[in-house]
Amino acid sequence: MAFGHQKVESRRLLLREIASHGPLPRIDLAERTGISRATVTSVTADLLRGGLIAEVPRESHPDGSARGRPRVDLKIAGGAHLVAGLKVSDASISLVLIDFEGAHLADHERPMVRGRQPAADLAAEILAGLRALVAEAGRDLSDISGVGVGISGVVDADHGLVYWSPSLDQRNVPLGTLLSQHLGIPAFVDNDANLVAMAELTFGLGKDHSDFIVITIESGVGMGMVLGGQIYRGTRGCGAEFGHTKVHFEGALCRCGQRGCLEAYVADYALVREATSVGGVGATSSTSQAVTTILTAARAGDATAKTVVDRAGRMFSMGLANLVNIFDPELIILAGEQMEFDHLYADAVIEEMRKSIVEIDKPAPEVVVHKWNNLMWARGAAAYALEFVQDRAVEALEDV
Repeated sequence: MAFGHQKVESRRLLLREIASHGPLPRIDLAERTGISRATVTSVTADLLRGGLIAEVPRESHPDGSARGRPRVDLKIAGGAHLVAGLKVSDASISLVLIDFEGAHLADHERPMVRGRQPAADLAAEILAGLRALVAEAGRDLSDISGVGVGISGVVDADHGLVYWSPSLDQRNVPLGTLLSQHLGIPAFVDNDANLVAMAELTFGLGKDHSDFIVITIESGVGMGMVLGGQIYRGTRGCGAEFGHTKVHFEGALCRCGQRGCLEAYVADYALVREATSVGGVGATSSTSQAVTTILTAARAGDATAKTVVDRAGRMFSMGLANLVNIFDPELIILAGEQMEFDHLYADAVIEEMRKSIVEIDKPAPEVVVHKWNNLMWARGAAAYALEFVQDRAVEALEDV
C-alpha cells in the first residue's frame, strides 16, 4: 500500500514538472525532482502508456552532429484531456477551453440574465455557456474532464461551498456539488481573486515570484495571495478577504451585510451610493456610467465628487499599507478589467501607502498594474481545474 501511494506521488510530481517546465529529458527530470533515474524511467513509462505525456525529438546538437542514438524529450500530451474555466461576473459569464497542455482552444462570453440569482438558475446559465463554448471548438460537453469556476464572495474551495456571493441569492450554497451534478462534469469552485492569483502565478507577472499579492478591482475589491508558491486560502476558506477588512467602526454598509468594510468605501457601487446620496453626482442607470461621471466630475474640480474619490483613495492606501506591514510581499499586483477607473492606483495613492509602511533600509514592495479582461480570469479558473484533472488522471493509471 505504501509503495503504491509512493508511486502515485511520483507520477503526480513528474507530471507536474513536465507540465511546468517541459519538454524535458528524463535525466533532467531526475535532477530537478530528486527521483532516481530508474524510477523516472519506470514512472514516465506509465505516463506514456496512459497517454498523459508524449515523446518528442530533441533538438539537434548545436554543431549539427548526431551523437549516439536519437534522444527524446517528454511533454504533456495536449489531447489527453480538455478542461474549461469560467468567471462569473455581475453582468456576464466568461469561459475558456484549454487542452491538457494548457493551450487555448476556444473562448466564449455571454451576458447574465440577472446579476443575483438562485444557484440552480446560475447552473443553467453556466451549462448554456459551456455548450456554446464546446460548439465553437467542434467538441462535445462530454469531452470536458473538469471545469474551474471563479465566483466573487467567500468560498471554501476544498468543499466547493460558497458561504456568500453577490451572484447568489442564498448563503452556504454547495455550488461545486450542485454544478457537478447539473453539468455532469467535475466542477471545482474558488474565489475569483484566488484564481487571478493562480493565473498570475502560472503565466503572468507572478511567475518568477514565490510571494506576492494580487488585488482585484472590479465591482468589488478582492485579493489573492501567494505564499511560498502556493495560493493561501486560510483554514475556513475566508483568508485574503481584503475587501472585507474593517476600516471604519460601524461605518458604511457593505453588500456582504456588515458595516465598515473597505469595499464599502472603494468599490464602484460604494462610490455611486455616496456621491448620489450627498450631491446627486452620477445619478444614472448604469453603475459603470455613474462611476465614469463621478471620476470626470472629480477631475474637473467638483467638490462633492472629489471628496468621495479622495476618501476612497485614502482608504485604499491604508488597506495596502496594512497588507505590506503584515505580509511584506515581494510584489503587489493591481489587476482587473475596470482598471480605467484609475483613482485607486494613482501615484498619490501608492505614495500614501509607502508613507504608512514600516520604514527600513530596503525599498518598499513593487506595485504594478496589470489590466486583465474576463477571459484571462477564466484562464486562471481553467488552470485551477487542470491541477485536479492531472491528479485524477494520475490516480486512474492504477487501472492501466
